[in-house]
Amino acid sequence: MEKMRMESMDMTAQNIEKIGALFPNCITETVDENGKMKKAVNFDLLRQMLSGDVVEGDEVYEFTWVGKKAAIVEANKPIRKTLRPCKEDSVNWDTTENLYIEGDNLEVLKLLQESYLGKVKMIYIDPPYNTGNDFIYRDDFKQSADEYEGDLGVYDDDGNRMFKNTDSNGRFHSDWCSMIYSRLMLARNLLRDDGVIFISIDEMEHDNLKKICDEIFGESNFVSDIIWKRKRGRDNSARWFSKAHEYLLLYSKNKELFNTGYLELDEETKKAYKNPDNDPRGDYRMLGCWARGTQGGVKYDFTTKEGLYFPERLWLFNKENLTKLDKDNKLIIRGDNIYRKMFIYENKGKIPETLWDDVSNAANASDEIKKIFDGIVFDTPKPTPYIKRMIEIATDKDATILDFFSGSATTANAVMKMNAEDNGNRKFILVQLPETISENSNATKAGFENICEIGKERIRRAGAKIKEENPNVDFDSGFRVFKLDESNMKDIFYAPAEYDQNMLSGLESNIKEDRTDLDLLFGCLLEWGLPLSMPYTSEVISGCTVHTYNEGDLITCFDENIPDEVVKTIAKRQPLRAVFRDSSFDGSPAKINVTEVFKLLAPNTRVKVI
Repeated sequence: MEKMRMESMDMTAQNIEKIGALFPNCITETVDENGKMKKAVNFDLLRQMLSGDVVEGDEVYEFTWVGKKAAIVEANKPIRKTLRPCKEDSVNWDTTENLYIEGDNLEVLKLLQESYLGKVKMIYIDPPYNTGNDFIYRDDFKQSADEYEGDLGVYDDDGNRMFKNTDSNGRFHSDWCSMIYSRLMLARNLLRDDGVIFISIDEMEHDNLKKICDEIFGESNFVSDIIWKRKRGRDNSARWFSKAHEYLLLYSKNKELFNTGYLELDEETKKAYKNPDNDPRGDYRMLGCWARGTQGGVKYDFTTKEGLYFPERLWLFNKENLTKLDKDNKLIIRGDNIYRKMFIYENKGKIPETLWDDVSNAANASDEIKKIFDGIVFDTPKPTPYIKRMIEIATDKDATILDFFSGSATTANAVMKMNAEDNGNRKFILVQLPETISENSNATKAGFENICEIGKERIRRAGAKIKEENPNVDFDSGFRVFKLDESNMKDIFYAPAEYDQNMLSGLESNIKEDRTDLDLLFGCLLEWGLPLSMPYTSEVISGCTVHTYNEGDLITCFDENIPDEVVKTIAKRQPLRAVFRDSSFDGSPAKINVTEVFKLLAPNTRVKVI
């Protein structure tokens, strides 16, 4: 019977397998730190395999910094952690499809690699801008906790890795580049093939971020560099220029598959559509059919279905299309000119522009927070209409939207508003480190201990407010809360999959005593690659608690001494997967019996133990 890994995917091993499938001659063997043989890549040979010329020297065009290779290693390194469900902080736990995850986003992204691989339509992140005054994540490849314990930043008892990156740091830009690079590597894996990522940034790291995105997503998948006018008015105290804007970089996973959504027509544009002849098809505009200036066109003469003749000229449409417009009664004759009716229902909307000076600014965002919390409790939030515009451009009504620097949870607010407006079923996944709030802040005075507490409360209040404003619309205003924690398995020298029966015989249980059935269930979901938002049921069968996830995608029972009748009941339901505790069975004969039961009653079910 197979054992579950109970750790995140080993991205390096997976990448080596992919390379080996294409270039088997480039795979070699080496010895790991424990003296065991493992596969490795002969990079010199791989470089030669990818070149038509003899490869010599190491001069290549590339963007690099101190710590880049370590950042790649860190992104690929597996971790032995899990996401523990927190029902008491959640809203509508049993029915919601939204997720709020507390923890270091690098580690959370690793844990989501299998469950959400290729499933996210849109990512929006508002990472630290590296201004010298904000905090950034300091990851394992930097230095140990003991080495930077005395830094100016935050390193709390839970191991939150944050530090204040001042410009006196000799690796000021390098540290920031390493931090964002590893996270974007993992984030790209989660995007659908037609998915996109929006990243807010200012001029401090804009150029570096664009180079990093060109490398991770590919230069050909760059979509736009949007300028958002975040500030109204002028700051005359500025030394050189009054700063009024930020950047919003937009990349796709595959630009050929990404179709930009059109923005809804504004009221001023709608006023241009009229219906003077009471056409039953509705309001329309009159547009000329002839080509002008640099528009190009097709030259021919034309006769309408009523017999009106127009000598040869340049038309915007070919003769076949102009004839069809005439046949569909969409042409209007005015003297020597022909106009076509462009009905308002035919207008897909406005194509987005690269200058966003018509959405809410930073002051509006602060007012928005103030209304929700009866006072400002969060600095520099993004306004909801700003993120709503991204959603309008980039998503369909069933999209999954991820924000792994979620801050005050504006993304969740925007998703709920959008769903209420167009009856959508978009889902959000928010990830945020529970950073401690300054003791002197308004948020602390209001009773909030960390940023996650603000984010969760905002979703609760915003969801209730949107429901109040839209009483006849049914949308998902709930969210399941998960908290990053150490593995459900006890701290051991070996990985869980490396244990054998002889080694386990000396242990009462390899699972930590404080872990519940739900902890174990959702830990299994991460390894099996199942989403965390699906419904499940729990029932008691012959004294044992049995959990059925998403109508049989997975059935689990973590009780001790599970009787045969329970095993047979589960097998008869023929789930796709089944998981038990290793200690649920008394020795190898009992395990062999379980294997035989499933072979007989559910031969297609994969059975594992933890």
